[in-house]
Amino acid sequence: MFARFDRMAKAFTRIGKEISIAVKQAGPLPENNPRLRLAIQNAKGANMPKDRVDAAIKRASSKEEKDFQEVTYEGYAPHGVPVLVECATDNPTRTVANIRLHFSKKGGSMGNSGSVAFMFERTGVFKFAKDAFNLDELELDLIDAGAEEIEQDEDHLIIYTKFNDFGNMQKFIESKHLDAISSELQYIPTTTKELSEAEQDEVMECITTIEADDDVQVVYHNLA
Repeated sequence: MFARFDRMAKAFTRIGKEISIAVKQAGPLPENNPRLRLAIQNAKGANMPKDRVDAAIKRASSKEEKDFQEVTYEGYAPHGVPVLVECATDNPTRTVANIRLHFSKKGGSMGNSGSVAFMFERTGVFKFAKDAFNLDELELDLIDAGAEEIEQDEDHLIIYTKFNDFGNMQKFIESKHLDAISSELQYIPTTTKELSEAEQDEVMECITTIEADDDVQVVYHNLA
């Protein structure tokens, strides 16, 4: 239960920063701010209460609110597993020092810019409830909008696009009034790494430690 609560709290903090960045960039009106519309949609998908979303928008509109910078750090977890760390921070000096410490304490190492990014592809990922719409009816339109791959599991329908088609897909989703659980640009590994169970545990301990940092938004890796 506590782990679930921690995950929800982390998700709300991450979306709150997304809202803040969006408002600082293009203002507090969703109709004039595509990135803010996206953040609000993701907040809804994460079950973030509307009053918290409204409060985050209001807070971001005030001059007292901190300016968050988006920074990506690269490194290796134990056993050479490449890791990308997306952060939103009001103090990059503090953040880079903390991320470096997390890596080194857990048997990893911080890398230079570009040292592992080439092993990942920036990809649009749109997740829906499985019954959100009739795929047979919309599949060709989704492909026209930029869908590269469409996956289904027991609960979800996931659409992948190239980086450059992310905006087109988002516009299509809005035009059809489809409710996505989340719409995000993610780093998808081009290859994955197989490790023993004990080695996987060491890698995940490093990643979990990094994820717990308040400045960290998302951590990507290529562990199979």
